[in-house]
Amino acid sequence: MQNKTSPIPFMKMHGLGNDFVVIDARTGPRVTSTLAVAMADRHRGVGFDQLAEITNSRAGDLHLTFWNSDGSKSAACGNATRCIAAWEMANRGTDTLTMTTDRGTLQARDAGNGLTSVNMGAPLLDWADVPLASAMDTLSLPIDGAPTATGMGNPHCTFFVDDVAAVDLAARGSAMEHHPLFPERTNVQFVQVIGTDHLRMRVWERGAGVTLASGSSSCATAVAAARRGLTGRAVRIDLDGGTLHIDWRDDGVWMTGPTAHVFDGVWHV
Repeated sequence: MQNKTSPIPFMKMHGLGNDFVVIDARTGPRVTSTLAVAMADRHRGVGFDQLAEITNSRAGDLHLTFWNSDGSKSAACGNATRCIAAWEMANRGTDTLTMTTDRGTLQARDAGNGLTSVNMGAPLLDWADVPLASAMDTLSLPIDGAPTATGMGNPHCTFFVDDVAAVDLAARGSAMEHHPLFPERTNVQFVQVIGTDHLRMRVWERGAGVTLASGSSSCATAVAAARRGLTGRAVRIDLDGGTLHIDWRDDGVWMTGPTAHVFDGVWHV
């Protein structure tokens, strides 16, 4: 835990209501699990779905590390990546950016009209890469509802349902996060097909719970829908917090949407 003589500057950002604390550790102290949990408390701390830590990178313009609100780490967080990319590109006066993460190297660009695009990389479709507990077809898991498993640097389990409004998201999401098929736990999506290029999705995030939006979950959902022949590779996804556009291309899964830098603050322990 940081002491009282080490105040920590931070930024509060969100993408479609999926909210983040961002700490620029290039100029300050590093994040710990204890700090992440303390700041995540929405009553006694700042509150966030994920915390993103910026550090220097030898292979890119910056490196990102992501923390869940329970203090665990995640290799990917799409909306936070977009928010930080928009902020950093504005600071640098550029319209492209290269970021390294535990997921790999990600490219971002200014898409104009207040939108930011990030290439979240190629989806992981083999059971061992998601990862799952044993060998199986990731397109249709042996679970009630036959969900699809996809890796986007973090594991995802996507259910296609007739009506997302009828799903008890908290109960089903919590149960699926800890399903024994997912040794590293999983993000859980419930998806309704509106059209061949239009999906409605609600999400339970591993280590965070119900969130208004999720970038990596949107990417995984678009991949799952295309693999199942329900949509093409370019889709609009409506989440509780707003809309993202996902395009699964040969070079990876591109995600485009708005970002918001809400306020700056200083954390005193």
